[in-house]
Amino acid sequence: MRMAIDEAACALKKREVPIGAIVVAGDRVIGRGHNLVETLMDATAHAEMQAITAAMSTLGGKYLNECTLYVTVEPCVMCGGALAWSQIGRIVYGTRDEKRGYSTYSERIMHPRTEVVEGVLREECESLMKQFFATLRK
Repeated sequence: MRMAIDEAACALKKREVPIGAIVVAGDRVIGRGHNLVETLMDATAHAEMQAITAAMSTLGGKYLNECTLYVTVEPCVMCGGALAWSQIGRIVYGTRDEKRGYSTYSERIMHPRTEVVEGVLREECESLMKQFFATLRK
């Protein structure tokens, strides 16, 4: 999760919503990403999408069933759908997204075999988000 937080910090420096993601297979990082929505002017350029694409490219396949995604904020519905299609084995996230997180809509978005763990380094993940949104309100 610390590596995902580092990715989120990169997004914050770029004035992007500070969300970072890492995909791990065994003990190897095979994908990483942070939000690039503003930079690329692409609503789909979420951290999870960047990390999923990189991981699939590294593995040379479309399934991540033996991988873990570490992400600082609960995935949205779009990312949740992509994660379901990838059949990701496990998702570990820091803090919930009360407005747009996938669980706000339905827990069933995820693949039925995907294990989901929430609350890892929650305070650090929340702190980055609060810092970002506080600068917007000034």
